[in-house]
Amino acid sequence: MTRQATKAPVWDLEFDEKGRLTSPAEGDFLDQVIAEGVDDLFMFSHGWGTSENHARALYQEMFPMIRDAATDAADIGKVGFAGIYWPSLWFPPTQATPPPAAGSTQTGSGAVVDLNAGTTGLSGREIAESLQPGFADPADQQKVRDIGQLIDQGEAAVGSNESDAEKEERLRQIHRLLKSLVPPAPDGEFEDSGETALLLTADPKTGYQAAAEAFGSAPPGSATQGIGDWFNQAINGAKDAVRVLSYTIMKARAGDLGRGALGPLLETLHGRSPSVRVHLIGHSFGARLVSFALSGIRAPVNSPVSSLLLLQGAFSHWSFAHAKDNPFGSAGALNAFADRVHGPLVATFSIHDWAVGVWYPKASFLARQDSQAETVGRWGGMGADGYQAVHPSEDRVMPPNGNMNYGFAPGTFYRVNAAGVINDVKGEPFSGAHSDIRKRPVAALAVHAAAAHAVSSRPN
Repeated sequence: MTRQATKAPVWDLEFDEKGRLTSPAEGDFLDQVIAEGVDDLFMFSHGWGTSENHARALYQEMFPMIRDAATDAADIGKVGFAGIYWPSLWFPPTQATPPPAAGSTQTGSGAVVDLNAGTTGLSGREIAESLQPGFADPADQQKVRDIGQLIDQGEAAVGSNESDAEKEERLRQIHRLLKSLVPPAPDGEFEDSGETALLLTADPKTGYQAAAEAFGSAPPGSATQGIGDWFNQAINGAKDAVRVLSYTIMKARAGDLGRGALGPLLETLHGRSPSVRVHLIGHSFGARLVSFALSGIRAPVNSPVSSLLLLQGAFSHWSFAHAKDNPFGSAGALNAFADRVHGPLVATFSIHDWAVGVWYPKASFLARQDSQAETVGRWGGMGADGYQAVHPSEDRVMPPNGNMNYGFAPGTFYRVNAAGVINDVKGEPFSGAHSDIRKRPVAALAVHAAAAHAVSSRPN
């Protein structure tokens, strides 16, 4: 991205799958931030399923809007921007059944079970071609291609004279490959591990049929009541399992990059130039990336982070929770790191975000520790209702015109209901308004969060 487009210094930070900053060189980036005399550096991370071109377009729209909003902010100095680029996966778009409109008489648990994620309309080859570029290792790319081929072979075998034993072996072959791609879960992130019940199951025949039910590829109760062709349900459930795998890899990758790469980079920046204030912004799984960067900063005194803004975050709403009200019985994975933020911690949510509010919890359905009614609460994401079980916390509403003094204070968690702004679901039957963030009220929110820093209380 050019400086001319933003009328401010801007850097493209490119990270590889292993968490290495590949461009620019770390030293060059740090030297340039200092040489430019940047006071407030806005660092933005795109989310899941975003190509480099789409990420660049996101930053090209948002950075100028943030700059404009910051022009009249008294507590914002010279502004700079850094766009974070990381290797995220892309699952093919699906013609999902959108949930009923808010307030509809059809809302409730019955409507949820009738939803369909549209996975049945995809071929294994289409799924493999979308996911393959997200893997740098040729061996992993081949595994993805093999999974796609086995799914297509399985679909061709539906209704054939192939024996049940042969069909079950085909499922086991798919599952062995899928299981080999599952990343290890870091210790302590229990709120994010529910989906591994499906990915690591010892019984893919049953697990994949249950996945088809959860994502609407098969009628409810099919797996337990023997409704329809079990193998047809299971092979469609295998597609849903690959979707869950893509979620899981992105969650793990975002956390690893944040903790192991961005966090240490921020700490080094603070050591080189303690006066620079960093404002972290993340969308979708990018919200997880910037949040986990806090855990890569060894102590509050080492942190330059002055605000955290999570836009429709696609990770657990319990991540910052204290243990008392956390259904997992322990503090959230980031509970001990909120003090790395010297200003407010802000998260938007919207009822129109179907990706996080409707489909995200289903990735963890096979943990089987909840009833259907409890699933969203236990396995829900930030973009559905914001931070949960945190203190101190306050609620806000984003006005459509963006004209509001949010009254943010340092050290406080804010849940911002953005349904009046993040609400465009046209053409997005699966994700709804999940990515409807390229708006001036959103940019204004970022500036309000950034301006709430307490200069006098910042560590030297």
